[in-house]
Amino acid sequence: MDLYVAELLFGGFALLLLIGAPITVALGGAGMMAYIALDKDPIALVQIAFNSVGSFPLMALPAFVLAGALMEAAGISKRLVDIAETLAGPITGGLGAATVIACLFFGAISGSGPATTAAVGMLMIPAMTRRNYDRPYASAVTAASGGLGIIIPPSIPMVIFGIAALGMQPPPEAVEKFGSFASMSIPKLFIAGVVPGTVMAGSLLLMNYFISKKNGYKGLTESWSFGDIRKALRRGVWAAMAPLIILGGIYTGMFTPTESAIVAIFYTLFVGIFIHRELKLPRLSESLRTTTWITGRVLLILFTATAFGRLLVEQRIPAQIADSMLTLTDNIYLIWTLVIVFLLFVGMFMETLAAILILVPVLLPVMYAVGADPTHVGIVVICTLSIGFMTPPLGENLFVASGIGGETVERITVRILPFVLVTTIAVFTIAFFPKISLWLPGLMGY
Repeated sequence: MDLYVAELLFGGFALLLLIGAPITVALGGAGMMAYIALDKDPIALVQIAFNSVGSFPLMALPAFVLAGALMEAAGISKRLVDIAETLAGPITGGLGAATVIACLFFGAISGSGPATTAAVGMLMIPAMTRRNYDRPYASAVTAASGGLGIIIPPSIPMVIFGIAALGMQPPPEAVEKFGSFASMSIPKLFIAGVVPGTVMAGSLLLMNYFISKKNGYKGLTESWSFGDIRKALRRGVWAAMAPLIILGGIYTGMFTPTESAIVAIFYTLFVGIFIHRELKLPRLSESLRTTTWITGRVLLILFTATAFGRLLVEQRIPAQIADSMLTLTDNIYLIWTLVIVFLLFVGMFMETLAAILILVPVLLPVMYAVGADPTHVGIVVICTLSIGFMTPPLGENLFVASGIGGETVERITVRILPFVLVTTIAVFTIAFFPKISLWLPGLMGY
């Protein structure tokens, strides 16, 4: 029966996707078919799905989306870009480097890959083309850097991973073999994402430097101007304080991730209305519309994906997959290689949040079985799926950058391949060396 249900779930899901059904319909339809086949009351499926969207941590999702949209409307993102440009200064490929740094800053606000790409790209792609950067390359470096939005905390995928994984306990045999596992929480995931996010950003900066050197893309200035840096920091002091307040509050325990998102909203409203004076009623209305659209889409996916995942767990399908993988090898490095390659493939075709919700119940038992820390697993999963934002056919960042830069997705894809390669190497480094993820949480007492 287990095998039959697995075939029904995954086969039904794949079939519905192939005939063009939205991912929400595919997940819900496959789950409903399995429930009927098991002779269960389909109402239970609806109850599970409804309960999934009633958790307190999930309130952080619309709040962070709104905070990111408001910060763009309030002129905060533009000031962060100005700071990044002055810091890049004479570095070869300075505008490309500034784009990476700006995405790093904005990622600490938005928590979204496409939102980061759009906010930074609207400013940086035209700026790069004016300085004789190849337009497809300008779009490519922006699309590649936008993936940092989901790694640098606060991150919407981290919230979703935390919610999906919190209820999953390590199997007794794993506890017997490796001892008790470290606890996981959303604040801990946020802290764990800082150093890996910096590693991913560093890999992008390195590749941008080599490509820029080859193509003759000069720095923005002959030398660093501390006067310009001071001026940009003074002008953008309120913008720079936004990520500090959000992350500082979480890390010091002053408020939860959900509460920090609310703080971010009120902070942005204050800065945008009374200090920058750029947040007018039409822009506020547009931010609310954007938030409603993104949040509604995500919650619908969450609604059906939770029910789908519950069925998998009930039928012990993740445990069977774990056993199958472990019969091939119990070498943790080979397991990580298989998982990363699989996630890279999935990221090409599936939206990140849906992938997390579907795959966490499958992957986490496998990683528990080889003694991996759940927080480290979460970081590697999110870093790997961030690459999916720049790989076709889904590649959301590619389409955002294409729309802004006016270049075809095909031409941008050719230019982005070196960034895909270098970030993949960075992901393997993060996976093989857990301390990269776990050092900072350990330092802060988690």
